[in-house]
Amino acid sequence: MRVALFATCLADQLFPEVAVASVRILRHLGVDVEFPEGQTCCGQPAFNAGYHREAREVAEHHVRVFEGYDCVVIPSGSCGGMVHHYPDLFNEAPEVFASARELSERTYELTTFIREVLGRDEVGADLSGLKVVYHDSCHALRLMGIREAPRELLVASGAEVREPEPAELCCGFGGLFSIKLPDVSAAMARTRLEGLVASGAEVLTSTDAGCLMQLNGSLRRQRGDLEICHVAELLWRGIETAGV
Repeated sequence: MRVALFATCLADQLFPEVAVASVRILRHLGVDVEFPEGQTCCGQPAFNAGYHREAREVAEHHVRVFEGYDCVVIPSGSCGGMVHHYPDLFNEAPEVFASARELSERTYELTTFIREVLGRDEVGADLSGLKVVYHDSCHALRLMGIREAPRELLVASGAEVREPEPAELCCGFGGLFSIKLPDVSAAMARTRLEGLVASGAEVLTSTDAGCLMQLNGSLRRQRGDLEICHVAELLWRGIETAGV
């Protein structure tokens, strides 16, 4: 099975440790993962801004870069959700539509790939006794249906996964939304963070670096001490602890 990692712009520019942890986990699980160097953006910023022609240009490049791979793994439900939009983006471009649809069907968020494609209930990590609160990214939850896979892998690693109240609340990031409406975005982050901190967890985690960046910014302004860590980094930490 040929597997490629799509790192995403945020991981490439701001959180390379997320991409590194993803590759290490996959190799630990016996996957020969590749990193196509021609990869760029998935087109989501242009698409969300209403520039669909420009988004199609970027997306078409993405389709070409990841041709020939059996699966494409992304440490982000947000970018994964965008790739799942590709068939709609190319509805009127039959020469690309089939390839775009095929790519969307073999693109997986990291934890979902581990559970559904590899069929693994655990990754050999040891996070025994660690109190973790999980934040559902809106795109991961609503566009890709990701809810159970990251939680199950964390629980299997011995972590105590706590749920925030209220559940499934947006952090306010939303990419361009946080730029266009910064005051509303910041208020949403503060509200979301209150529930996450109130869970009593030691670590906040999620599948999406964008959400974690948003919440970390709010946390720093409040001088809170909740650790914020992408689920890939957290699972890799557990694998290193286990020494497997």
